[in-house]
Amino acid sequence: MLTSGRITFNTKIMGGQACVREMRLPVSVIVSLVANKMSDVQIMSEYPDIEPDDIAACLQYAAWLTTEEIHEYAL
Repeated sequence: MLTSGRITFNTKIMGGQACVREMRLPVSVIVSLVANKMSDVQIMSEYPDIEPDDIAACLQYAAWLTTEEIHEYAL
């Protein structure tokens, strides 16, 4: 997963959730806005510090999370 440092984790910011560039803005918020049909322009209007590459990184991160697999193993 490559996000060019746009997705960050810090236990002192939002309890360690995936956030946009050390801001108090969780990736989940951006992904939710996109899922609810908010355009990039609208998102950037609501969050002026957000850049188009931040939105793309959030979506790439969310897509990467969906590649998780469950494997059975014998004990």
